[in-house]
Amino acid sequence: MTPVTTSTDTPNAVLSIRIADALRVAILSGELSPGERIRQEEIAEQYGASRIPVREALRILVTDGLVNMVSNSGAWVSSLTQEECSEHYQIRERLEPLLLRYSLPHLAPASRERLRALAEEMKATKDIEVFMRLDREFHWLSYSGASTNTLSDIIERLWNTTQPYRRVFTRMVRVGGIDATHLEHELLVDAISRGDSEDAERILLGHIRRTRIELDRHPEVFTHDFD
Repeated sequence: MTPVTTSTDTPNAVLSIRIADALRVAILSGELSPGERIRQEEIAEQYGASRIPVREALRILVTDGLVNMVSNSGAWVSSLTQEECSEHYQIRERLEPLLLRYSLPHLAPASRERLRALAEEMKATKDIEVFMRLDREFHWLSYSGASTNTLSDIIERLWNTTQPYRRVFTRMVRVGGIDATHLEHELLVDAISRGDSEDAERILLGHIRRTRIELDRHPEVFTHDFD
């Protein structure tokens, strides 16, 4: 994580947000692994801060689903069992198509074109971290036309908690071929461009379901060291 230079007059609230943003990037990028302890004193020293803004930053990340606070133990990067991950994916299978349905009628032409470009960029890259970033941008752009906050917040939390396992899945399918993922993205772009919400929902549900089924077949993912 890149240290942030602060002055003594930086409000705690602003500093908390900056620390939370940096920790969020570290967790979602895999720099901090599921189950890894986050030592508040080390974070405070790194940012030249008291523990007050660090504690507030961690509370923000608990809300995001990225951190667990354990009584008398401290803060830990969130982790899932295989059963929990499967449950999260089953919830996503049901909720994300609904969010896409809300979004689709309101997606601007420029957003639809960007989706097509992102699908091509994902096909072109061999870098897993680049793929992960583009994939997240792709799906959240497809949801960007929805005006509901409650549904978006629930789904974003589920995305956050499943991100490390999605990364391992991506590594697995790269070994065995990723053509199905790219095809699903292309079919989704086509359905969105046609304004066909029924087709788009069906494709998205299958896209999420395929990841869940593959993860269910690989219990070793949940004892992975994530290095």
